[in-house]
Amino acid sequence: MELLRSRAELEAWRRSRAGGPLHFVPTMGALHPGHQSLVHAASSDAASSVLVSVFVNPLQFGPQEDFERYPRCLDADLTCAAQAGAQALFAPSVAELYPEGEQELTRLMPAESLQQVLCGRRRPGHFNGVATVVARLLGLVRPDALFLGEKDWQQLVILRRLVEDLGLPVQVVGCPTLREPDGLAMSSRNRYLSSEGRQRATALPLHLRQAADACLQRREINLGPLCQDLASQLEQAGLVVDYVEAVCPQSLQPRRQLTGLTLLAAAVHCGPSRLIDHTFLMSRAPIVAIDGPAGAGKSTVTRAFAERLALIYLDTGAMYRAVTWLVQHSGVDAREAAQVAPLLENLDLQLSTAAGGSQRVSVNGHDVTEAIRSPEVTAQVSVVAAHGCVREALTRQQQAMGQRGGLVAEGRDIGTAVFPDAELKIFLTATVSERARRRALDLAQRGFEVPEMADLEAQIAERDHLDSTREVAPLTQAEDAIEVITDGLSIEAVIEQLVQLFRQRVPHDAWPGG
Repeated sequence: MELLRSRAELEAWRRSRAGGPLHFVPTMGALHPGHQSLVHAASSDAASSVLVSVFVNPLQFGPQEDFERYPRCLDADLTCAAQAGAQALFAPSVAELYPEGEQELTRLMPAESLQQVLCGRRRPGHFNGVATVVARLLGLVRPDALFLGEKDWQQLVILRRLVEDLGLPVQVVGCPTLREPDGLAMSSRNRYLSSEGRQRATALPLHLRQAADACLQRREINLGPLCQDLASQLEQAGLVVDYVEAVCPQSLQPRRQLTGLTLLAAAVHCGPSRLIDHTFLMSRAPIVAIDGPAGAGKSTVTRAFAERLALIYLDTGAMYRAVTWLVQHSGVDAREAAQVAPLLENLDLQLSTAAGGSQRVSVNGHDVTEAIRSPEVTAQVSVVAAHGCVREALTRQQQAMGQRGGLVAEGRDIGTAVFPDAELKIFLTATVSERARRRALDLAQRGFEVPEMADLEAQIAERDHLDSTREVAPLTQAEDAIEVITDGLSIEAVIEQLVQLFRQRVPHDAWPGG
């Protein structure tokens, strides 16, 4: 474990590394297991080097705050960081990091909209100081990834915006809040608490958790009274409330009603300590909607992505294929909605997960898992799916499956028609030539005859045209969906990209799965 005290030593250490990604964990010292969990996360890639910084930043302390008495214990921090797996610790002095002095320092000012709520309203200038020092550290360290705790949620949101706005080539990774056995979020300021104060402080996580539990499965909740009730409960527990606010997790703008994932955050004073904590309010578990054209790899990626995040996999495309198989098996004209509609009246369509995680599909008691992937079904599925009666019947069934949330749905029109309120919407696509190549491989693996590549490309292009121009539920990208082009990407690379997008919208503290 190397101790680096100067910018020159930091640069020399950077140059001496054996290569691989450089992961960075910035701290103000007084390290505890919460910090160690960040280092563990940063060390999950065996090829990476992990650098921890310890710097008590004067720019983020107000005149009446605890800068002078903030705990400084560098020897203990060195031991703590080394035990967690860090390779080096950068501990510059104020003069080393701000060589021209604070007055001559170029400062950053995050968006006012991100500062006017929560801690920003009570601590003017605090996040300017945070943004300035982190930008300074990123410029010196030049890491590949920055690891931050979700406990300081407002700080995490602001630093994500800083990286995005400045176009910095660094991935921001949020890590879950670590808690003491009594529920208190780990913090360097917990050491200021007396034993009696520690008991009072546990009311903060307790009442936040109770508020979150009360919101599950309730769609209409007025958040104003909820915040007022929580503030009263905390005051009755002997805590001095700084704020209790409900906001959108991404924009940090106030919310009056529970609409989607909502951050409920609070700050209290308990003796000499100012403590912050939060929970996430949800009326249901999160939903991810993955749309896109045929052959973009949706099924393969979605299945693995769902398993990674402990979400249920819902292959809606298989449902349309199953109805198409039923139409063909029944001998009715797929082009005639009047002939297709009666087949839907007593439809028994079941999706189940077999051993190994594969999904099985049955229609009216017949296992059609393999049959629905045949070229004959593929050729007709767009025709059947275009009928309003089919769309309505399967959309109702899919929405019923999603009432409790906790799933990843892929197929067509998922983000626009089926789950328009999904927490994350992805439009997964690839070029026609790439999708034709994948289709040829799939057909060969399933034992079907493989057409000429030009014919496959023509078929895919024609299906794209039909799907995007049909009158009923045309294939379109939702306005708030993120396009992910999979050409040249491995399945694991696509999954990793989706996980990063998911965690920007649904933090570990809201959905620990994966």
